[in-house]
Amino acid sequence: MHPLVLGPENVPVITDPEEAARNLSMAAFSAMTHGRSGEAPAILEALARALGTADAESVAYYSEMLEIGLGKTPARDMWRKIMGVGSYFPGRGTLVEEKYLEGKEDGKAEGKAEGKAEGKAEGKAEGVVRVLEHRGLPVPDDVRNRVMGCTNLNTLDRWLDRAFSVTDAEHLFQGEKAEADGTSH
Repeated sequence: MHPLVLGPENVPVITDPEEAARNLSMAAFSAMTHGRSGEAPAILEALARALGTADAESVAYYSEMLEIGLGKTPARDMWRKIMGVGSYFPGRGTLVEEKYLEGKEDGKAEGKAEGKAEGKAEGKAEGVVRVLEHRGLPVPDDVRNRVMGCTNLNTLDRWLDRAFSVTDAEHLFQGEKAEADGTSH
């Protein structure tokens, strides 16, 4: 058994988007291996263009793998400007975690608070729907859309409490107007 060591000497510089699209893995290794070189911007641009033709799961996977693989380098900052990522590697301090779990790290408390509030609202809304479904109640699209579109945490708390006892999903809204719950209905 022999370990395979990747380095600038044995990993090609891939700056052609078509070549990158043919082998996304090698293009990602190229970017990570040559991320500290002057060729990094061209490599990252080629990979980004190649990912523009890939399926969504590949885009998310390779995007975040690159962000982690580039470490704390200027190339990582370039990559963050080029791509938005999903989370396949939680706990690694990636852009998605900073943006959605901790808020933006640019010192703007307002952005962090807004991001946290949106996350809480989304989580509570998902909880309401999940309780209803777990109880075997049908959740019509109009009910699901109203719940998922709600941003008012107090309203979502009330609906979550009701979700445990209502006999029909539409009974969540008894005595309420859609305008009062933070939805656009």
